[in-house]
Amino acid sequence: MDRIELPHHHGKEPEIVQEQLQNTSDFKAVAEVFRQLSDPTRIRVFWLLCHCEECVINISALMEMSSPAVSHHLRPLKNSGLILSRRVGKEVYYRAADTEQSRLLHQMIEQVMEITCPQKRAVGPSLCRVRLEPDSGEYQLEQMETIRRVHDYMVAHMDQKITIEALSKQYLINPTTLKETFKAVYGMSVAAHIKKHRMNRAAELLRETDLSIAEIARTVGYNSQSRFTTAFKAFFQVLPKEFRK
Repeated sequence: MDRIELPHHHGKEPEIVQEQLQNTSDFKAVAEVFRQLSDPTRIRVFWLLCHCEECVINISALMEMSSPAVSHHLRPLKNSGLILSRRVGKEVYYRAADTEQSRLLHQMIEQVMEITCPQKRAVGPSLCRVRLEPDSGEYQLEQMETIRRVHDYMVAHMDQKITIEALSKQYLINPTTLKETFKAVYGMSVAAHIKKHRMNRAAELLRETDLSIAEIARTVGYNSQSRFTTAFKAFFQVLPKEFRK
């Protein structure tokens, strides 16, 4: 791109700024995401799905809306990548996407509204503090951000077996503190939360790819296909091969 000569010279403008301004598609994508949240009802639906996975019937009951009206809001949220869905038999379940984009929008909504996540409410009224040690009182948001980095790392490496001890050394956090704070932030233990991610990822791969069950098992961290099959059935109440059908 040729450098634009400005009519008035107030100093040297970084070329990277000019280059980014020309990427109008990027700004359109951002505008589209915010457009999805311009409707207060859609914000409520998105916020709900940040905290639980629900079917249309339950969302309708919680929102006191008809199922077609709920589906009207779910469709654009899914198309924009803010929420995901999975099918179990004839039922479809929706949840917020586990992406940085969705997390930032979730945090923005709660900070603007000055409300507290249900997972954090049991720990204390402040959005920025959690209890880390039995007798230590409250700690700053940096500790929560460390836990979020731990979470993101584990999700990005679901094919690997990662221990609490290894994470505590990598992120310089006491193992007990890591486990307690993780549960305070995400509402369940490290093992249970990551297992949920593994099962949901496996379900996506079964629906959207032709990978064998053994390959999918390895992708989500199971070296044994039989152990994966047992875990999958316990989670979804159906065998992987039946789920794929």
